[in-house]
Amino acid sequence: MSYPLIAPSILAADFANLQRDIEVLNNSEADWIHVDIMDGVFVPNISFGLPVCEAVHRHAKKPLDVHLMIVQPEQYVEAFAKAGATTITVHLEACTHLHRVLQQIRDLGCKAGVALNPHTSVRLLENVLHDLDMILLMSVNPGFGGQKFIEQTLPKTRQLRQMLQEAGSAALIEVDGGIDTSNAAALVEAGAHVLVAGSSVFRAENPADAIIRLKQVGQRAEA
Repeated sequence: MSYPLIAPSILAADFANLQRDIEVLNNSEADWIHVDIMDGVFVPNISFGLPVCEAVHRHAKKPLDVHLMIVQPEQYVEAFAKAGATTITVHLEACTHLHRVLQQIRDLGCKAGVALNPHTSVRLLENVLHDLDMILLMSVNPGFGGQKFIEQTLPKTRQLRQMLQEAGSAALIEVDGGIDTSNAAALVEAGAHVLVAGSSVFRAENPADAIIRLKQVGQRAEA
């Protein structure tokens, strides 16, 4: 597989024309569609929930990468699996029994991901590296789109890549927040496999072209 994968976040899409924007992604070089679920409790914002996820799945031709920024995610992972999620990512900070939740996600036939807020150390994942398929590093504080990229994410990505290599884990590293062509290459060089991009895609004059540019910048770094 060629990296990086590009996962445009529909948090930055036009909600009044969501089907149109999903069709744009279907016809683009995007690899996944990133769906941010926010509950107004774990993060200070509310985005959308199960009905929208189900609606996106009906029209999407790309895998749904569902990011649960919610408390007690174990109560909802089954519903999101039924709503069409391919990957379900939960926050370490929201899970008292993380290992159990990861098993639950995999038992539902989905890929299991864990997200870390900017302040959370990757070392906290040492005991579950073989129980997950992806680690999502937040490169902004979760809750809102359009934030500035946190530079500390680069050494954090390198540290995580080294941990995965030493453990022999095949988990992917995904990075989310403030990503555009100015930092995509550095992230791929640091070890990122998946780049989530919202504003830099949907606020571009041509979102499909923006996805191509991100992918090309990252592929040159990977090469």
